Order: sequence, then C-alpha cells, then structure tokens
Amino acid sequence: MSERLKNKNAIVTAAGQGIGKATAIAFHNEGANVIATDLNEETLKNLNKEYPKIKVQKLDSTNKAEIENFTKTLGKVDILFNAVGFVHHGTILECEEKDWDFSFNVNIKSMYFMVKSILPKMIEQNGGSIINISSIASSIRGLPNRFVYGASKAAIIGFTKSIAADFVKQNIRCNTIAPGTVHTPSWEDRVKASKDPVQAKKDFIARQPMGRLGTPEEIAAIAIYLASDESTFATGNIFSVDGGMTI
Repeated sequence: MSERLKNKNAIVTAAGQGIGKATAIAFHNEGANVIATDLNEETLKNLNKEYPKIKVQKLDSTNKAEIENFTKTLGKVDILFNAVGFVHHGTILECEEKDWDFSFNVNIKSMYFMVKSILPKMIEQNGGSIINISSIASSIRGLPNRFVYGASKAAIIGFTKSIAADFVKQNIRCNTIAPGTVHTPSWEDRVKASKDPVQAKKDFIARQPMGRLGTPEEIAAIAIYLASDESTFATGNIFSVDGGMTI
C-alpha cells in the first residue's frame, strides 16, 4: 500500500459489487476514508465484513431525498466516485418508454443527484475530484443492441465535461472512465440470461482485441490516479480502459 489517498474522504456508489466494490477497496487500500453506498444491503454487509474500516451506507442513488439526507451527515468530501449503472439490451425497437426512463434515471440522473448534492461541499473546501463511470458504448462507439445504454452513457460524457468546465476555477476536477467489457457480476447475469450463454460469452470476448475481458481492479487502478493528487492537471477527460476496442 502506497497511501496515495491518505487522509482523503471518498464516497463510492454501487459499491456492493463489480467496479464499485473494487474501487472502494482500492481507495481504502491507498489510505482513503471510504463510505461505500449501494441499494443492496447484503452486498454492503459482505464488503464491511471483509473490510471493517470501510463504512457502508444503504443508499438509492436515484432518490433525491435520500441523497440529500445522506449528504447532511457528511463532513469533508474529497472524492466522489459514481458507478451506478444498468445495461439494457436491445435496439430502439426493443426500447419502450419505460426502458428509456429507467435507464436514464439509473445511469445519469443518479449522477446528477449525487453531484448536485455533494458538489457544494467540494466548492466550499476549494477542491475535489468527481469520477463518473461511462462506457465505450456511448458517444465513443456505437455497439449493437446497446441503444438506450449507449445514449445514457454518452450523456455522462457531456455531463462530465460540463461540470469540469463550469467549476475548474474552484479547483474541482471531473473526469469519466469509459470501460470496455469488464468481468463483473452484472456481466455474468447478462450472459446467463442470453439465449445461448456459451456463445454469448465467446461473443463478448471476441469483440475485445486483447482477447479477454477487463477486470474491475483494472478500472479501479485508473480511479486511484484520478482520485489522487497525481492527476491535479487532468479534468474533463475521458479515460478509455477497453482492451483495445477503440484502436
């Protein structure tokens, strides 16, 4: 442990599993004081059992009132890591209005609520790092059957750049990480739900030029850099971690 985040206070959403969990652990291992939030209390309990010093808090990141009440309990916040996300499968023809609304509420409105509530604290303390999880499937690349997912993840990129531009003078940095396909419980669920799980797994791997999926820990490694003082000159950027998908 190099303690690159020593004495920093970090909030991590969707921390019960996958990229959020790996990032909460990575931040903790680098010396940060971490509050891990998620809607799933069971996964949070498991995280807390494994890492007792990581504080856990059940939180619905799509619920404005919950977030505002949660923010009132916070002191100084140096890092906000937004990882909440949902993957809808299908083209525009398979995307009903309810699917559109749900995807945008989870993937981007949750970030709007979190940032709007916590950003004033960062401004008051004259600094902070906001890190948002987008995707290669966004304005970066169009992928088959990722219509509303890609649209909502593209919105995150615009959202990130706007915040970076508006608050750069207040020493607020806002960046986004755009992963390729990462081996997470969410990915495993999508594979199992497909018509042919064996072929689906092969297809996911085949679209990665490196011939493998990414790991949550590989995404967390970039998050550490963006959360640390090593990246104080980086803001408004998209960090693609995609196994070569955008070559």
